[in-house]
Amino acid sequence: MSKNNKKKHKKNEDDDNDLKKLNKKELLHRAKKFSEQYCVGDDKNFTLKDKPTSYSGEAEKVSVQKTLKMGVKALAAMQDILYAQDKWSVLIIFQAMDAAGKDGAIKHVMSGINPQGCQVSSFKGPSSEELDHDYLWRCQKHLPERGRIGIFNRSYYEEVLVVRVHEQILRGQKLPEKLITKDIWDNRFEDIRNFEKYLNRNGTVVIKFFLNVSKDEQKRRFIERVDNPDKNWKFSAADAKERGYWDDYMHAYEELIKNTSTKKSPWYVIPADDKSYARIAIASAIIHALDEMDLEYPKVSPEKIAELNEVKKALLEEKE
Repeated sequence: MSKNNKKKHKKNEDDDNDLKKLNKKELLHRAKKFSEQYCVGDDKNFTLKDKPTSYSGEAEKVSVQKTLKMGVKALAAMQDILYAQDKWSVLIIFQAMDAAGKDGAIKHVMSGINPQGCQVSSFKGPSSEELDHDYLWRCQKHLPERGRIGIFNRSYYEEVLVVRVHEQILRGQKLPEKLITKDIWDNRFEDIRNFEKYLNRNGTVVIKFFLNVSKDEQKRRFIERVDNPDKNWKFSAADAKERGYWDDYMHAYEELIKNTSTKKSPWYVIPADDKSYARIAIASAIIHALDEMDLEYPKVSPEKIAELNEVKKALLEEKE
């Protein structure tokens, strides 16, 4: 083994040992500190151009992967308590340009979660039935129950995003003409803020992620999907066509994040050019949000404990 490889191997071992030494309190502290740098909160001066699409650190890939593994394990443990407590629910929203890594983030970050406590809903173009209702209706039907984590792969935010970029879609939504005014986007921002405030007040914590991929990285991933037969199914000419509206989409994203990010329902703008790093940032933000809930397993009454002890006694006295 060369000197450089030995040094690299030694550094990876040290990183691994450092991660293993973390106790729960330290892990939660790291998750909070790490995720806060990407949290918009209620910053009304937010601008998307100031947010990075890649991280500038020197973290080794092995260390990144091990950190993600720890985060997934911690997330699974916290979700178990959320499910048992059966009071809170969590709604996680992913929005991004095509090929930004939404599907992969959901797959990897939530890989340790008990399927009984998690549900994923994807939203594409609305059906004729959905167009006969208000634009929040189809998403309301998929809100997570208490004790569960709900994930929206795209969401009602499409109504201030793709519908804003392609305003002809708005004309096909059967709205009364007099309601389609110059204020419609501000009105929808207000509706969404109020909707998420309502969810908060009823025990649903909303966490929102924008995976901030660069235009160059999207191009690279598109070409990879064309060149790799196993990824051809992921790509369509429509994806490339939407790329032509890049600047319009960036403006729409900036406006929706600025107008709908709050302290209780924040947006996280995640650098998405490096998928592994993005997944750590996402896991950290979810861990931090769960920690803020002060989750704990349900307390058992003295009567119930006495009953359980009687059951245990009977089991121990059973004859083989």
